[in-house]
Amino acid sequence: MTASARLRRVAALTAVAAATLVTLTACAFAPTGSDAGSAPATEGALQTVAAGKLTIATGEPAFSPWVENDDPASCEGFEAAVSCAVAEKLGFSKDDIVWVRSNFDSAIAPGPKDWDMNVQQFSITDQRKQAVDFSSPYYTTTQAVVTTGTSPAASATTVAELKNIPVGVMSATTSYQVAADQLGTGKLSVFNSNDDAVAALQSGQVDAIVVDLPTAFYLAGAVLDNGKVVGQLPDSSAGGDELAYVLPKGSALTTPVSDAVDALKADGTLDELQQKWLGGTSAAPVLK
Repeated sequence: MTASARLRRVAALTAVAAATLVTLTACAFAPTGSDAGSAPATEGALQTVAAGKLTIATGEPAFSPWVENDDPASCEGFEAAVSCAVAEKLGFSKDDIVWVRSNFDSAIAPGPKDWDMNVQQFSITDQRKQAVDFSSPYYTTTQAVVTTGTSPAASATTVAELKNIPVGVMSATTSYQVAADQLGTGKLSVFNSNDDAVAALQSGQVDAIVVDLPTAFYLAGAVLDNGKVVGQLPDSSAGGDELAYVLPKGSALTTPVSDAVDALKADGTLDELQQKWLGGTSAAPVLK
């Protein structure tokens, strides 16, 4: 074979190899199934802790009316139901949600998290924004005083009357901030959880506790013997206390989650869920 023939043969083999590679490459990326006309879009996939899953943290335990029967996976209870609706807006089914538990303080502390979003009545504050991200608010509430019918606090009708009564509240919460502002700290006992505060009320260590308004109604109606909501504490913040999802600082999910909450607000879903799970919680006077 002459040199020119050899060159022609090499060129032909190279052309065949190139054509084969193009064909194989095209086959490897071609979409399959009935919708073969358009490949699935993966560029917009959400960055989550577990691929294809949305990991949501909540408290341990989680109370009604926020989560029913301490079972957020049921999507029963206001925050559980809203979370399932947010997940759906983000493209995750109920089965795609991974529920985990965290305590309140660690959730709003700086540092990495092992969840995508956290829901347990977190109030938006400028101080917390330095450590974590917040979504758009999904609910606005106030802080309320709850007691039992036999307590000295049961007959209180003003903030001044409550200042001389031992009152319990959970630490590092908006409930504490409002209680300290309105009642002072002289008679204020601080607890690690609402569970501990309730136990202190039941044992007579304190005569009343301060919690958010929906929780106050739940405690008065379902937990405490002869429970009573004394009333709402005045709140210096305009419009009350805004509750939102906490996300890790700089999370790529902050904007999508906010967009999902905003969409649920716009289409009336948030109002419907609020009426279903928190209906009637406005029937408490604001203490003067």
